Amino acid sequence: MNGTRQQRRRGDTRQRIQDVALGLFAEQGYEKTSLREIAEALDVTKAALYYHFKTKEEILVSIFEDLSRPLEDLIAWGREQPHGLETKQEIIRRYSEALAGAAPLFRFMQENQATVRDLRIGELFKTRMFGLRDILIDPEADLVDQVRCISALFTMHAGMFALRDLEGDPEEQRAAVLEVAIDLVTQAHRGAGQA
Repeated sequence: MNGTRQQRRRGDTRQRIQDVALGLFAEQGYEKTSLREIAEALDVTKAALYYHFKTKEEILVSIFEDLSRPLEDLIAWGREQPHGLETKQEIIRRYSEALAGAAPLFRFMQENQATVRDLRIGELFKTRMFGLRDILIDPEADLVDQVRCISALFTMHAGMFALRDLEGDPEEQRAAVLEVAIDLVTQAHRGAGQA
């Protein structure tokens, strides 16, 4: 019992570090944020922070791995499903939920593209995007329909950022972006001559 409580407390600390670090990275930029500043914001010593993470990149990678786990699960699920329209539409729906759950991370990645590209998470993210792309695209489809499928993913990414400054209910905005992305996948599927 005591070990479980201690493990949970350690997990809460790790989560707190991730939340504070991501907030600082988003607010002042990854490059301009130091481990010392993260420790100060947490009101802990740098040594206490080192117990959990040795570098800023370790923190960022851990955030990415935790928040993108639903994406990994989605790719694994999609690979096991029939390669039909219903599967593709469900992948888009589930991806929309995963993006909503990881919005602060994806916002950071969008605003810090050069940094992300230079860090390990850039490669991890690209690998996951290729995994989704490969499930959505029919290799025998013509180029226009392949582009439609890829555009569905980018529509969802762009929607997260382009709509956030507009007035309106965020859930309605997310639903509108999702509808457009599903329309793109549906049109591509029908264009490929599949039922």
